Amino acid sequence: MSASQAVPGKEAPYYFIPGESAHPIRTSVSLLLCLVGAALWINHYTVGYWTFLTGVGCLFVSLYLWFREAIHESEAGLNSKRVDSAYRWSMAWFIFSEVMFFSAFFFTLWYMREVTTPWLSNLDHQILLWPDFSGTWPNLGPAGVVEEYKTVGPFWLPTINTALLLTSGLTLTISHHALRAAKRGSAIFWLGLTVALGLTFIFCQSYEYMHAYRDLNLRFDSGAFGSIFYMLTGFHGFHVILGSVFLTVVLLRMIRGHFTADHHFGFEGAAWYWHFVDVVWLGLYIYVYWF
Repeated sequence: MSASQAVPGKEAPYYFIPGESAHPIRTSVSLLLCLVGAALWINHYTVGYWTFLTGVGCLFVSLYLWFREAIHESEAGLNSKRVDSAYRWSMAWFIFSEVMFFSAFFFTLWYMREVTTPWLSNLDHQILLWPDFSGTWPNLGPAGVVEEYKTVGPFWLPTINTALLLTSGLTLTISHHALRAAKRGSAIFWLGLTVALGLTFIFCQSYEYMHAYRDLNLRFDSGAFGSIFYMLTGFHGFHVILGSVFLTVVLLRMIRGHFTADHHFGFEGAAWYWHFVDVVWLGLYIYVYWF
């Protein structure tokens, strides 16, 4: 049965499998352009800036086309309960892979702080390799090869960002309960507020980066601490941007009348992702800014 033969609002009795699509390869090429452009940009090649922007633009176009097709399939009644179950399992495993991704960087931070730094500052290494190396964390590397910098404390921007994300998790939950109660207007309001809080978080973190780079001399090459700080907080910021895009798409769909009280996995999947982002930030806030 094709999409034109499906009856809107009815559930398909089969497991729908989409046809061949260019969306995966198009998205992959866009991401490759972003990464190559970012690498060139960081190394002060002018072409890197434009390559990165081109990649971002292509990525958003690709995601728009892909989202539009998936939304059409859902609204055309092509997604049965088996498809819904597949979506849920896929989202759960995707979030699990993200948990493992961040766990690797959290473990790296712990290992550098609790294992390698004390180990490299013992007497043998100080005599043979790096005299004057300090066993404190963070440090300026062996013999002070890293320019002096200051770390970012928990006050006030990181604490404000924590409050923003925790509040956004609450407003998102309220919106979900409103949708399940068929109160669409209330659901739209609280979801819109969630998106606004997410965008505010992104703005605050951008300001924090400018402050760290300009006033604290904390850069990506500021030794082990600078590298892991920007890897953890930067990738988390990217996930906040991605989550904001998900929630914005869900908000626009809700305004257009999509979703019902019983069928709204698009909303639920984005909500799962957003709550995951909240939890990761709590770990970052405690372990990166406080310890």
